Amino acid sequence: MTTSLAVSTVIFALRPSETSDLKTVWIPLVRRIRDPYVGKWALPGGPLLSEEDLASAAARNLGETTGLDPQYLEQLYAFGGLNRSPGERVVSIVYWALVRSEEAARASEGENVRWFAADSLPPLAFDHNLIVEYALWRLRNKMEYSRIAHAFVGETFTLAQLREVHEAVLGRALDPANFRRTIEASQSVVATEQRLSGTKYRPPRLYRYNDAIDLADQGPLGPAYRSSRAPSPQQITPNPHPQERSTRQ
Repeated sequence: MTTSLAVSTVIFALRPSETSDLKTVWIPLVRRIRDPYVGKWALPGGPLLSEEDLASAAARNLGETTGLDPQYLEQLYAFGGLNRSPGERVVSIVYWALVRSEEAARASEGENVRWFAADSLPPLAFDHNLIVEYALWRLRNKMEYSRIAHAFVGETFTLAQLREVHEAVLGRALDPANFRRTIEASQSVVATEQRLSGTKYRPPRLYRYNDAIDLADQGPLGPAYRSSRAPSPQQITPNPHPQERSTRQ
């Protein structure tokens, strides 16, 4: 049995819930138009090309399928079960990405590319339900101790807006005072001299992300390990038929 390599990506964004005004976690999926799993929804992805590294392949797949260029892109896990794909064995290197709501609104959508609430997905192709479940678990766990929530907010934000991000991802309310103390102690945000305009009461202070701290903790690999050949957004042209790209994921 031959073995092939593929790259897939779980893209998280916060979008309004279908049942309330609160935001929840959503992901874009691509409908397959060929076997295996014709008609099923699947994660964006495709085969790894011989001339590109993993991060470049993930960036290319995202650009071609959704037009997105997330600021947070991290390798999640390698999925290589013997029976995860009919026919040849396929090992998928899976990345996960975070995008802001306004970026998600600009993503390519159509009959075969659609956003779904991450907690209520239909049966997906391959083992993609398991992949999403693991990615959600990783996101929620990292939310407790890392700084990746900043990938969901703009350049400046209030602590209340940042808390809303944590609540949307974790799925529970957080005490505002405790949250403020935790965030300020982490030194992950820096207070600006600006305040939010257009509020009824005293305008809250705006904060910015501490750019001295990386969103993703790459450990000893660090930014130097990222490929200099990774395409820029200007070099990536969205594929008008992204569902036709991948037969193996």
